[in-house]
Amino acid sequence: MRLLMVEDDLRIATPLRAVLGRHGIDVSHACTGEEALDALTADIDVVLLDLNLPDHDGFEVCARIRRLSAVPVIMVTARADVRSRVHGLNLGADDYVTKPYDIAELLARIHAVSRRARSEPLVGSLPAPAAGNTAAAVGGAPRTAVEAVPAAPAEPPARPDALCVDAASRRVTVRGTEVVLTRKEFDLLALLAQRPGVVFRREQIMSEVWRTSWSGSGRTLEVHVASLRAKLGNPRIIETVRGVGYRIVPDA
Repeated sequence: MRLLMVEDDLRIATPLRAVLGRHGIDVSHACTGEEALDALTADIDVVLLDLNLPDHDGFEVCARIRRLSAVPVIMVTARADVRSRVHGLNLGADDYVTKPYDIAELLARIHAVSRRARSEPLVGSLPAPAAGNTAAAVGGAPRTAVEAVPAAPAEPPARPDALCVDAASRRVTVRGTEVVLTRKEFDLLALLAQRPGVVFRREQIMSEVWRTSWSGSGRTLEVHVASLRAKLGNPRIIETVRGVGYRIVPDA
């Protein structure tokens, strides 16, 4: 794995680079936002991004990285407030880790976002079906065994205010308007939308979306839920079931 670490404090960067190297990660180091953008090549697998940089704010650097590449970005910072977390995720960060952190957890998060990034092009790189012909095979490719099953009767048109989640094209619309989500926000919403009204346990969500355990990861899930509620324009659509998990409310 090749990792780009963007950190101006050498007291943090030097020992962290050594530890990551001992775990088989090839680390490139940048001290400023401009150095990071210059070092962002196609073979970088993950970016660790500090927010307090000498030349640019880390949020700005994240936004510029996202315009150039879909490489997973983990923000690593001392800013622990929810507003900063939500802002970072809205800009396209895949995860957000606050200092001080446990190195084992950081390694787990690095490998988790890397695995997700490697698996997604199988779906995400396919062209979207033509408008009004969503049942057609993409690019004229042969239908799979699932696609060969006779089509069910056409359903009534969706309500104009409906939330629509298209897993194939990874697009979300609300009232006909597309909502831009980060990779993890989409994965979380798509999971909940599989069974509206059914409660998904926190442990299950963390396992399926983040490929990690619930222990110590509560804030990550809560921040993503808060960001989804804001972007969807309806805080009631994702309901918190106290002590259990979350569910999509069908009539919200």
